Amino acid sequence: MEMEHYNELNQHVKGVSLWQDALKRLKKNRMAMFGLYIIIFYALISLMAPILPIYSYKQQVLNHQYLPPSFKTAGQLLYEKKSYFLHAMAAKEGRTVLNSKEKKQLSDLKQSLAVEKKKLFNGKTVLVNQRHYLLGTDSLGRDLLARIIYGGQVSMMIGLIGALTSMFIGVVLGALSGYIGGRFDTLLMRFVDIMYSLPYLLLVIIFMAIFGRNIANLFFALAIVSWLTVARVVRGQVLSLKNSEFIEAARASGAGTGRIVFRHLIPNTSGVIIVYTTLTVPSFIMLEAFLSFLGLGVQAPFASWGVLIQNGVYAMTTYPWLLWFPAIAMTLFLFSMNFLGDGLRDALDPQSKNKL
Repeated sequence: MEMEHYNELNQHVKGVSLWQDALKRLKKNRMAMFGLYIIIFYALISLMAPILPIYSYKQQVLNHQYLPPSFKTAGQLLYEKKSYFLHAMAAKEGRTVLNSKEKKQLSDLKQSLAVEKKKLFNGKTVLVNQRHYLLGTDSLGRDLLARIIYGGQVSMMIGLIGALTSMFIGVVLGALSGYIGGRFDTLLMRFVDIMYSLPYLLLVIIFMAIFGRNIANLFFALAIVSWLTVARVVRGQVLSLKNSEFIEAARASGAGTGRIVFRHLIPNTSGVIIVYTTLTVPSFIMLEAFLSFLGLGVQAPFASWGVLIQNGVYAMTTYPWLLWFPAIAMTLFLFSMNFLGDGLRDALDPQSKNKL
């Protein structure tokens, strides 16, 4: 039965839970809410990618290599490219107009572009030059917009799964270490210290080099040594709570170690866990992007934002859209995650209750 609360004027006051209070304060943080809306937008685009009116991320049209961003069709861009080339050659020869042979080349090209067809992966035959590439194409004639959307799927999945895996390992081990204490705590913390002394990135690179470069191994490699900080943070929280009155009451009622840890201690550290998870996702995405620069990231035909940026770096002087668009997409998502993480930290921190 819910208890009634009254103030000093005997007026009824509706009780507010910790999470309701945190949500209220989070809504007052404009940057955090902006980050949340951007993240929701990215998530919806990624989930709806199969039904969006975009082209396949792996369909190659070699005639459409390095087409610039435009609302024009691919055929129009190819025709303009050929026309510009012929006019440049004519100007080099001192002519201001095209000769009959050059005009015939443009006429034949226009006709061929209008009727050229290509068979897609799904067996459907289309007029390939009627395509619109809003963000341009890459070196193999693939639609950059589609590759950014599907690359976002991979990058966000890497960040989310890596963060959740490291959270699970770190929370369980950190909570057990802090509550059980004794030799178990000593051995686990010394193991954490040893792992901290090793170069984290080097371990990931060695693991990927030994066990192969695929997405499953990438997930495992990123999560296997990223739980160390989480374990320490959760252990500290548990140490501060293990002698609290509600834990003593649970022990007196006959609750075992597992029930106390998983039903009482971990839920009371959920605020710290949620905040740390949101701040960990960007670090995993950045680490994957760095591994892609080393050739140890996601492998073709799949792509991630890191892979797209790596490909764009090599062509940034001639085809800058290959770098700018993936970089902007990744940067906006990373900033949004950081804004949301900072907002959650302030909203779930009791000491910041009166600051917002």
